[in-house]
Amino acid sequence: MILKEDKLSKLLQKYPQERRHTLAVFQDIQHECGFLPKEHIIEAARYLKTPLAQAYAMVTFYRSFSLLPRGKYVIKVCDGTACHIKNVQGRLDCLKRVLGLDPGETDKDGLFTVETVSCLGACAISPVMQINEEYYGNLTEEKIYEILADLYRKEMRKL
Repeated sequence: MILKEDKLSKLLQKYPQERRHTLAVFQDIQHECGFLPKEHIIEAARYLKTPLAQAYAMVTFYRSFSLLPRGKYVIKVCDGTACHIKNVQGRLDCLKRVLGLDPGETDKDGLFTVETVSCLGACAISPVMQINEEYYGNLTEEKIYEILADLYRKEMRKL
């Protein structure tokens, strides 16, 4: 979603026009839009007096930022040591079978995005994935099917 000019302006004005606020501004924009639209990066850099090259360096350095629209449900699959040892690849294969998505891809309906992350900090419940703000641990293929089925049912009720 692209923000209307007045909403973007209001978001930017929460911060002093100083380069040191660039990261926080980009986090707020991504929280609102689900990704960082090019035009918002340009406007934020201009507002914060940050060279555009530095702004793009920041958004491409941090893996948490996305320059492409992401799904309503962003599925982050942990690929840290504990999850790797407990066959996280099998869980990724399961997501691929069910959603038809490899890590880094979003479905054509804009519902799901699958990503891998280095660590979710939940080793005690590995293998683990995070969908938006919720963690799901001790994953099995059956559990993944149930979680995705629940999300599909939730979306169908909204229609």
